[in-house]
Amino acid sequence: MIFPVYYANFIVGNDGGLGDLWWGRVVSLSMAVVAISSPFLGGIADYKGSRKRFLFFYTTISVTAIGCLSFLKQGMVIEGFILATLANIGMEGGIVFYNSFLPRIVPREYQGRVSGWGFGVGYAGSIISLLIAVPLVRDNLFGATWLMVSIFFALCSAPAFLFLPRDTGSEISITEAGIKGFKFTMRTLKDILKRSEVKKFLIAYLIYEDGVNTVIVFSSVYAATTLGFMPDELIILYIVVQISALLGAFIMARPIDYMGPKRVVILSLLMWILVAIIAFFVNTKMQYQLLASFAGLGLGTIQAATRAMFTQFIPEKGEAEYFGIYSLVGKSSAIMGPLLFGWLSSALRSQRPAILSIVIFFLTGLLIIRTVKGGGPNI
Repeated sequence: MIFPVYYANFIVGNDGGLGDLWWGRVVSLSMAVVAISSPFLGGIADYKGSRKRFLFFYTTISVTAIGCLSFLKQGMVIEGFILATLANIGMEGGIVFYNSFLPRIVPREYQGRVSGWGFGVGYAGSIISLLIAVPLVRDNLFGATWLMVSIFFALCSAPAFLFLPRDTGSEISITEAGIKGFKFTMRTLKDILKRSEVKKFLIAYLIYEDGVNTVIVFSSVYAATTLGFMPDELIILYIVVQISALLGAFIMARPIDYMGPKRVVILSLLMWILVAIIAFFVNTKMQYQLLASFAGLGLGTIQAATRAMFTQFIPEKGEAEYFGIYSLVGKSSAIMGPLLFGWLSSALRSQRPAILSIVIFFLTGLLIIRTVKGGGPNI
C-alpha cells in the first residue's frame, strides 16, 4: 500500500506515468519468476519432503529484501526495482507452499471456512502493521517503516515454522528431486488439460485474477497520484479496506461451504465489475474511501472462494503439484494486468483510462467461470 507510492512517486517520480511503468515492471517480473518456478519447486518439495523448508527459504528472501529497502534514496530506481522484485518473489513463492498445507491439515467439509479464516487473519495482521506504521510515516521515517515491516513479517511467520507439520525428509538428491518434480509437473499439466472443467476453471482464474492483482498493485498509486492522498491518509484508507476485507472473508466463510464456492466467485466478480466502473468516475477522496470500503468486502471473499473451489478438483496426495499449477496460473495473471495498466497510464498520461482495462478481465473471467461444472457446496 505505501511502498508502491513511495517507489513510483518518490524514488522514480511519476510524471507522465513513469513511476506506474516501473512499478508495473516490478510486479510483472517478480510474478513471472514465481510462475515459472512454482510448479517445479512444488514437485521438489514433495519428492524431497522439503515443503516447510522451501516456505522458510522464500520467507527469508522476502524478509531480508524488505529490510534492505530501508537503504533506498531518491533516484535509486534500479536498486529499488531489484529489492522490490526479490521481496515479492519471496512472498509469492512462499504462498505456493503455504497453500499446499490446506488440504493436508483441514478436512474437506471445513476447507472453505478455514480458507476464509486464513485470509481474514492475514488482513488482521496487515491492519496491525499499518497501525504501527502510522507515526513513522507521518514523520517521513520511511526507512524505519520498511525495517518495522521486515521484523513484523518475520515474527508473524514464526508460528508456521513452529507448528505446521514437519518435512518428511528423503535421501533423494535435490537434482534427482528436481528432475522428478519437473516430470511430475508435466504429467500434472497433461492431466489438467484432459480435465475440461479444471482447464476452464484455470482459464477463468487466469483472467479475472489479473484484474484482482492489478487492483491490488495500483490502488494506492491511483489514490495518491490521481486523487492526492497523502501517505498517512493512505494508511487509514487501507486499514478501512483491510477491515472490510476481513469482514468479507469471515462473513462469507460459511456461505462458501453451504452455497458453494462457484456462486460466491460469481457474486464477487459482479461486484468487482461495478467497482472498477465507478472508480473511473470518482473525483474526491471521500468517494474513493467509500468505494474502497465496498471493494474490500469482495477482496478476501473472491480469494478464499477461488482457493476453496480449486481444492475440489485436486486428487488425493496431489496437493503440492496442483497448487504449483494454481500458483503458475495465478502469478501469470499478475504479469499482463500490471504491465497493461502501467503502459496505458504512461502512454495516455492518465490513470483513469487504465482503470477501465480492469473491467475486461473481470467480465471475461465471469463469462467463463459460469460454464464450469463443479464448485458446489462442500456440505
